[in-house]
Amino acid sequence: MRIDIITVLPEMLEGFTNQSILLRAQKKGLAEIHIHNLRDYTLDKHRRVDDYPYGGFAGMVMQCQPIDACITALTSERHYDEIIFTSPDGDIFDQPTANTLSMCQNIIILCGHYKGIDYRIREHLITKEISIGDYVLTGGEIAAAAITDAVIRLIPGVIGDEQSALSDSFQDGLLAAPIYTRPAEYKGWKVPEILLSGNEAKIKDWEMTQSIERTKRLRPHLLNSDFDNE
Repeated sequence: MRIDIITVLPEMLEGFTNQSILLRAQKKGLAEIHIHNLRDYTLDKHRRVDDYPYGGFAGMVMQCQPIDACITALTSERHYDEIIFTSPDGDIFDQPTANTLSMCQNIIILCGHYKGIDYRIREHLITKEISIGDYVLTGGEIAAAAITDAVIRLIPGVIGDEQSALSDSFQDGLLAAPIYTRPAEYKGWKVPEILLSGNEAKIKDWEMTQSIERTKRLRPHLLNSDFDNE
């Protein structure tokens, strides 16, 4: 998989994308992450990529020309499955979306900034708009980092134990059950006896019960009617 991230703050992403799981994926040759400074594509001698909005609105708007030039340069070299814009009013990012994107070969992520981007870019070049929540960030770099991490960790071979990723919260529409490790008792706090029993069938039942209970309590909107009726 190849992910190209377009940003006005490349230094904000360079450190993040060269750490932990993302670094491991790149070293294994399972993923490529390329960061592009949007200012390298502007025709403005001062390397500006924004201007005042028409209509007298407040704030500054990212211009068409540098974004178009960058995306055109990238798409002239390869096909991209998705050209994503990180926006507060995009589709909310979730695990099914991460799963779908993890099967793509090439993705572009455009980080929004200032008041946003000229809407013509969204109309003519963007194929998917993604939000990581109903709030506004200074820029889309944090959202791009979250999307990149969530997607790349799902690529087979990136995580040593692939079953670990498959058992994460949201993979089956439920939150994960509580997890524990040694010691079995600490300060009088005990691990549930069922987890020490070695009875795999009963442990699986316990996990499912706990998952449903935690989801009902913490994320009730995730539950379908089958669970609601239990």
